Amino acid sequence: MTHAEESIIYLESVGRSQDIVRIIEARLGRGEQADSTLLGPLCMAYGKLKHFDKLFDCVARLEARIAGGDRRIKSDNFWITPTATQAEAVPGMLLSAAYLDLGDYPRSIREGERALATLPDSSGGVSMWPPIKFHLTILPNLVIAATLGGNQVQARKYLAQLENVPVPSMGSAYWAPYKSNALAGAYLSLGEYAKAVENLGSRNLAFKFALSVVNLTSHGDDAFTMYEAPRLFMLAKAQSELGNLKEAKVIFGNLFAFKRLSEIGEIYWLALYERGRIAAKESDAAGATEYWSNAVEVIERQRSTISTEASKIGFVGNKQAVYARLIAVLIEQGRIAEAFDYVERSKSRALVDMLASKKDFAAPDQEQTRLVLAQLDVADLSRRVQNEGAKPDEQVEGTRNLQVAQQALQSAAPELSSLVTVTSVPSNELKSLVGADETLVEYYYQGNNMYAFILDREHLQSVQLDASEIGPQVQNLRRELEEPGSSAWQGNSHALYQRLWKPLEKLVGGKNIIVVPHGVLHYLPFAALQDDTGEFLIDRYGLRFLPSASVLKYLRPVMQKLEAPMLVLGNPDLGDPRLDLAFAEGEARLVGGMIPGSRVLLRKEASETNFKKAGGVFTRIHFATHGKFQADDPLSSGLYLAKDAENDGVLTVGELYSMTLNADLVTLSACETGLGKIANGDDVVGLTRGFLYAGSRSIVASLWSVDDQATAALMQAFYKNLSTMNKREALRQSQIKARESFPHPFYWAAFQLTGRAD
Repeated sequence: MTHAEESIIYLESVGRSQDIVRIIEARLGRGEQADSTLLGPLCMAYGKLKHFDKLFDCVARLEARIAGGDRRIKSDNFWITPTATQAEAVPGMLLSAAYLDLGDYPRSIREGERALATLPDSSGGVSMWPPIKFHLTILPNLVIAATLGGNQVQARKYLAQLENVPVPSMGSAYWAPYKSNALAGAYLSLGEYAKAVENLGSRNLAFKFALSVVNLTSHGDDAFTMYEAPRLFMLAKAQSELGNLKEAKVIFGNLFAFKRLSEIGEIYWLALYERGRIAAKESDAAGATEYWSNAVEVIERQRSTISTEASKIGFVGNKQAVYARLIAVLIEQGRIAEAFDYVERSKSRALVDMLASKKDFAAPDQEQTRLVLAQLDVADLSRRVQNEGAKPDEQVEGTRNLQVAQQALQSAAPELSSLVTVTSVPSNELKSLVGADETLVEYYYQGNNMYAFILDREHLQSVQLDASEIGPQVQNLRRELEEPGSSAWQGNSHALYQRLWKPLEKLVGGKNIIVVPHGVLHYLPFAALQDDTGEFLIDRYGLRFLPSASVLKYLRPVMQKLEAPMLVLGNPDLGDPRLDLAFAEGEARLVGGMIPGSRVLLRKEASETNFKKAGGVFTRIHFATHGKFQADDPLSSGLYLAKDAENDGVLTVGELYSMTLNADLVTLSACETGLGKIANGDDVVGLTRGFLYAGSRSIVASLWSVDDQATAALMQAFYKNLSTMNKREALRQSQIKARESFPHPFYWAAFQLTGRAD
């Protein structure tokens, strides 16, 4: 074994993953071959640090090396000889753990099963160390993934396999405690806290000595910390759940005494969260606030390394309980502005975080922005390294450097900065961005607790609402609205009005409302909410919507020339007569003829290629076509246009993030264009977000598959109104007008304005 190999193995044994990354990345940068001896520990370190953007690429490279016969993975966790087949399990093992962190439980299970399939059966008396440790690593993750995924039967199956993993007689002082930790984690996920405690007895000197021998170093105490920290966390958690708060506090105190606890990413934020729960149980609101706010900081530092929007949502969504409890305790203390700030942060800055690692994205100066982003990463890393074990005054310099990098990003790309640095616009600043006749209403809920924040130019207030069964109630209303011959929708419409709006009426000033939904409320047609007199919400208020309140700061100013030419794409030729939209073609001709100089593209001319070539020139863009919504791959949701040799005919969300538009208004008169995938982190990955980022100031889009005849009439009225009204009032009046011919909300309530109202 070379000195370099020994160094990496030692660093891993004591949990110094950041140092492993630094050393191996430097060696690769000097031109060393990226073989499995480097990629193996590097991938494992990325996984420990939650650097998921780098992890997935690293695993793909490692898997290619293994497939080519390079199986020399050496690390403290796994010492695999060139002839061992267990190397094939490493990629699946790492991916299973990553997807568990990201909240993708089915994929976590698939990858874990794939890894196990390459190994000998653990119940057959296997005594070699690598296979045993594989089983004791993978199976607890599978128990947890199945439990969180709601499949208790599957979780019990994995638990039985874990219980049957034999402890070899050679090295039992090492393996028995290791298995006990694995079992305790599984029991915790299943809520069997007493059994978890049974498996978490004290670790003795024999175990310390075993660790020292296994790691081939004299640093058993450091290695002991890495194995002891998970045990202490699980023991404290179990004791807390059993009501033994005094014992749990003592154990947490011992855990936080570990200097390197912050390097154990999967433990640190959880420990802070659980300790905060104990403080809350003891009515220590200040203590709970401190623990939970620190947990949020850890989560958001980790979150910035996730490179895809859907994954980012999954990661934050899996940790929403931290935000929810922190928001609730801040409101209890009357700290409304701070609670509002965390609501904004909880609605995860996923959109532009993704763009930070995207190869092409729309920014004024892409190269300068990339450089500043790199500087931000370096500053953040340096701060964390410097702060580890440093005195408070020694931490100032690292924090100052990070602030300088954040300010540079703010200057280079303010929209990007608002999301990448996971900051929100202060409520006092937002007050000045709300119109004089407007009130912003932002909803937030977790479990049965819902809060509505009411913000105008003078005040920020909050009201607690009832969120019990809110999901089924909204879904039922949506289903009932899609039956235009029925009046069944009125019951749920009235009930949701009473729940969501009635408690706010006395606090809402002005005649216009900015709605910032949360969760399933993104799918709710607020315009169709009806009070006891039969009056709709839209009869009393003008409505516009935003994905988050902080977006107010970054909406571009309205264009001065309102009668600018329009680009209209209607009824594109999709190669199937059944997909033709006759009224959509008439709609396109009609709205295009209302504004002089407009360009109307129909059938084969209504192509993705033509839009990409001409879209940046027009200040108004109108789509009259089909849309698609892909919940499993939201970045592939898009609009159907005609295809040709250059483009496939689907204008996707992902493509919009790489475009630059200068549109004052984009109208999506299509099917389901306002829908987006809602996850626990509450980012809506939809076309409206894509068009906002690409440069549109306002978007009008539909929440469900609309009737094309009714839509044509509504759109005619909308564009006619725009000559004398702002967008919000123009849409409102066109919807009220449409009700004269099409009274049922199915025909008119689907359309919503997102972005600027003027």
